[in-house]
Amino acid sequence: MRQKIIEMLRNTGESFLSGESIAERLGISRAAVWKHVQKLRNDGYDITSRERCGYKFTNAPDLLLANDVKDGLDTQIIGREVYYFPSTDSTNREAKILAYKKVPDGTVAVAEEQTGGKGRLNRDFYSPRGKGIWFSLVLRPKLVPSDAPKCTLLAAVAIAHAMDRFGLRAQIKWPNDLMFDGRKLVGILTELSAEMSRITYIVLGIGINVNITREEFPTELRNTATSLMEMAGEKISRIKFLRAVLEEFDKLYVDITNEPKGGFMRMLDEWRRYNITLGKPVRVITASTGEYFNGIARDIDADGALLVETDGGLERVFAGDVSIREAK
Repeated sequence: MRQKIIEMLRNTGESFLSGESIAERLGISRAAVWKHVQKLRNDGYDITSRERCGYKFTNAPDLLLANDVKDGLDTQIIGREVYYFPSTDSTNREAKILAYKKVPDGTVAVAEEQTGGKGRLNRDFYSPRGKGIWFSLVLRPKLVPSDAPKCTLLAAVAIAHAMDRFGLRAQIKWPNDLMFDGRKLVGILTELSAEMSRITYIVLGIGINVNITREEFPTELRNTATSLMEMAGEKISRIKFLRAVLEEFDKLYVDITNEPKGGFMRMLDEWRRYNITLGKPVRVITASTGEYFNGIARDIDADGALLVETDGGLERVFAGDVSIREAK
């Protein structure tokens, strides 16, 4: 009901719309209209009222509210349903609950803050209120489970494309860290539920540092993390950037849905275009044993594995921590 009121006020433009007119269109009382307007104001919407004139929409809050995310969103699959959480320990946890409830492919769970966000290798992920975009996607692709890791690379490419739309050049460090000036902008965490031959669902968690100053990061992160605002030199609209990410992800996702092999190959070519890992000396810490080895990152293969040339031959790396080393 409140979203309908917002849409009516937006469509009225600079003019006022009477409470009586709103009440008649919605089939509710004028008192109910007033109560809904008060709740919208409490949510942060700027709505002006004038006696004998009615209400006028002035401005929307800087919140990632579900209806605002969907307003003007140009996608086929991603964002069919959007669930908003003012605060949660983890949007991935919320997304897994939604997946269990059989929400459709492309459902989004987004939060203003995460109190227990996690990144790759179970690392804590700093997710302060109103300063970033913390969200998860529920995906139900008709792919084999071995294709799931490539969806992580797909997410990195989608964010890189969204950054292009804002005039920002992305740098992707294998497999999915987006960087600027050697510091991390984005974290991506993929969780999979699957049977032997098919994917039940993928939950793709994405955290984007948007409007966080260096001083606002915890001391231990100031030399390793950065934000889009620091990169751009000005604040970035979180709602506009989230819509851009969802739209760019949707294009890639529709491509792999229609043509999995060709779609993934095109996506991997795009990943190579933004990468800062290939051709560099790297140290790889393996996820399974914690052991490390050094080599030269040569390429990624059709499965998204990193190919590292070592003294003993070519190593395929599917999971682990890769750091770029200074050439000797």
